Amino acid sequence: MGSGKNSSTAARKARIEEMRRAERVRDRRNRVLTIAASVVVVAGLVVGGVVLVHKQSGDKDAAASGDAKGAGVSGHFTTGKDGVRTWSGKLSRTHVTTKVSYPMHPPVGGNHNPVWLNCNGDVYTKPVQDENAVHALEHGAVWVTYTGKAPKADVDALAAKVKKTPYSLMSPYENQAAPLILSAWGHQVAVKSARDPEVDKFFSTYVQGRQTPEPGASCTGGAMK
Repeated sequence: MGSGKNSSTAARKARIEEMRRAERVRDRRNRVLTIAASVVVVAGLVVGGVVLVHKQSGDKDAAASGDAKGAGVSGHFTTGKDGVRTWSGKLSRTHVTTKVSYPMHPPVGGNHNPVWLNCNGDVYTKPVQDENAVHALEHGAVWVTYTGKAPKADVDALAAKVKKTPYSLMSPYENQAAPLILSAWGHQVAVKSARDPEVDKFFSTYVQGRQTPEPGASCTGGAMK
């Protein structure tokens, strides 16, 4: 009887030990599988993150590159009863360091140089860079331009008005449809002479007017690059 009992106890212990060994093997296998799965997940997250970062960076660069190639302008002018042409559509404000091909002359908005043109009553006797002048318009300036066909008396009278008007500038501009043109951000008008009533009206409405994207921004300390 004692011998049978001892044999039964030994067998039970052996089965328990075997079960424990199997459980330990199972635990080790599960740990290995868990670690392997974690490595795969982490690797996937890393790769996915890198791909996402690259994609976002690429999208941003592509957008910036696309803006830099053109004016960022779409739409058309609508002419009011007073003769003021208002741009209906998109006028982007991206800073670019390349030359910009504007669809209107002089331009009334769009991508432009990071540096504005001084517009604190500045009168330029030589043509200026469109890209710098557009930045001045963004600051709320009125830009007076004239061709060689404009009478000298009108040019002198407009120059005198500009010189006493902060947030305005003036320059020659041969590639325009009329001898005398006044421009602001998104707005433009051709005037017949310096005595045209539209001159005072345009200055009054658009110098730091409601159309200004950056009201109060500086009109000094700029340059032409």
